[in-house]
This record gives sequence, structure tokens and C-alpha cells, in this order.
Amino acid sequence: MELIRTDKYGRELGYVLKANIDFEVGEDEQDSINDFEVEFKRRYWDGSIEDGSRMYSPDTEYGGIVKEISTDTKADVIRAKGYTWRGMMTKKIIQPVNNADYATATGELNAIIKRMVEKAFPGLFYGVEADTGVSVTNYQFDRYCTLHSGLNKMLKSVGYRLDIRYLQGEVGLAGYVQVGAVPIQDFSKDYEFTNDNNMVFTTDDNKRGVNHLICLGKGELKDRLVIHLYTDQNGNISQTQFFKGNDEIAEVYDSSGSEHDDLLENGTKKLETLKSRMSYNMTMEKLEGTLDLGDIVGGKDYLTGIRVTKQVGRKIWTVAEGKEKIEYKLGGEA
Repeated sequence: MELIRTDKYGRELGYVLKANIDFEVGEDEQDSINDFEVEFKRRYWDGSIEDGSRMYSPDTEYGGIVKEISTDTKADVIRAKGYTWRGMMTKKIIQPVNNADYATATGELNAIIKRMVEKAFPGLFYGVEADTGVSVTNYQFDRYCTLHSGLNKMLKSVGYRLDIRYLQGEVGLAGYVQVGAVPIQDFSKDYEFTNDNNMVFTTDDNKRGVNHLICLGKGELKDRLVIHLYTDQNGNISQTQFFKGNDEIAEVYDSSGSEHDDLLENGTKKLETLKSRMSYNMTMEKLEGTLDLGDIVGGKDYLTGIRVTKQVGRKIWTVAEGKEKIEYKLGGEA
């Protein structure tokens, strides 16, 4: 893939050359996801990139607007940074209107997306005219959610995902970001990724996690509030014990002063971070344009027999020292 740079009006200036490139896009909205950094050696910096310049790989999601330029004379580099298109959507909030409790949407998927993104980013983001044939009725967004999470959650409820890509304009004219809805693809049903498929992946089937969390709340000694939380073989959390004897792994969560409901809620969140889990990430080549965020993949290590089926949660495109790599991380993985 090639990266193009523009002036602050979106007019193309040419390709980005002799730079290290790092774009990360994902459905998670935590810090450091959905931003980019392009690093130049100072001798290659020509000053054409400025606040408001666009950087993008045409017809892909990898792109954004430069909003930060930093220098490091010791490392002899200049870095251009910003949010990706998806990242920009995480900085817009869906708000209830007319004193309503929730913002809602009714209509065909692409019509809803078009209306909302064009209002949020006039002249830069556009929807698509194509009719998916799928509609929602009075869909209720979470209160004050981001535009990205709201649309993403709405689409997932009907088996769709966001498709975001930058389309080039005609010669001398700025391009634009196109956002639409496409069905989630389940690639795990068609074929299984292994290290034979030009792919490197790592797995960690960790069953050493806590499966019994003793939550301590308000009170003293024998009068102290105690709630026991457990996980089962599928990672579900309840107050019914599944693992016993040699298989039990217990810890204490001390939340002095907590009432029952708060202790239950916070203890559940704590156990989510401590429980056993399968981690899996992969690096693949020659799949860009086929596999995207939200799609489902399967992977297997034939020697250990470890097999995983999950949705793609993040994509990372890097070019370092001239070597290009696209890394896929599954949903929920760091």
C-alpha cells in the first residue's frame, strides 16, 4: 500500500516516502487505538505537511488528519500525528434531543449512517446511497455514546459492521471519507488460518486465572458483607461454584465500605480482569481488502491443538525501515 499526503485543503501533494508509518484502527475506543504516527528523519522533512494535512492510503481505512507535529533532535526525527477517520468518529457524541431519555434511530442502515456522519463531519464524511435491505425501528443508543460506538453497536445488532474508506477526488480536488454498512463475514466457516497460510500467530491458553473471587464489603469481622463470585468453563461469572478442589483458584477482593450492589458490580468487573482467558493475535500478509474489523476468523496451532474463533478487533499497518506489515488482533486482546 502507498500513503499519500495533502495540503490543509485536502489537495494531494504526492506520496509519503522514506518514513516509518504506524496506523492503528480498532473497534475498542481506548487510548492509543485509532490514531496514527508518521516518522521522518529530519533530512527528509520538506515542511509540506502541516496542521490539517490529510494522510491516507486510498480506498482503505488507513488515513486521518494531522493534528500534531513533534520534533526530537536527539533522535533526529519529526513525527506527524493525528486521529484516524474512525478515531475522529470516537470524538463525536450522540446526544438525546428534545429532553428525551435516549437518542433513537429508525430506518435503513445506510440512510441512518449517511444522515449522522454527514451532520457530524460536513464536507468530509459521506454516506453511501446503496440500500442494504436491512432496517431498524426505534433503535435506542446508549446515553451520550460516541458516534463510532453507537453506530457500531447498532450495526452489530443486525449482523453488520462499519465500512470506512477514503476515496480520492479528481485531479486538484480533495477526496472524502465514505462510511457505509456491510455484512459481517464469517471466514472461520470457509477456511482456517494456520502458519501454512502465510501467517504468524501466537496463542496463550491460560487457565491459571482466578475462578473464585471472595468480595469483602462493609462491616467488621463476622458482620462483614461477603459475596462469592465464580467463573465456569466458558468464563461466565455467577454466584454458583463450578471449579472445586484442585481446580479452584481463589483470591480476595477487598472493597471496604461497599454496599451489596456496588460490591457485586465492582467485584464482577474485577473478576473479569483476573479470570482465565485465551489470548490470540496474528500477523498475515496478502489479506488486506478481504478481512476487516468485525469479521470472524478461526485459527489453529496443529501441534498444540489450540483453536480459536473470534472477531477481528484491531488492525495495525506499519512500515518500518521499508518493510510493510499488517497485524490483526482479535476483539478484547491487548
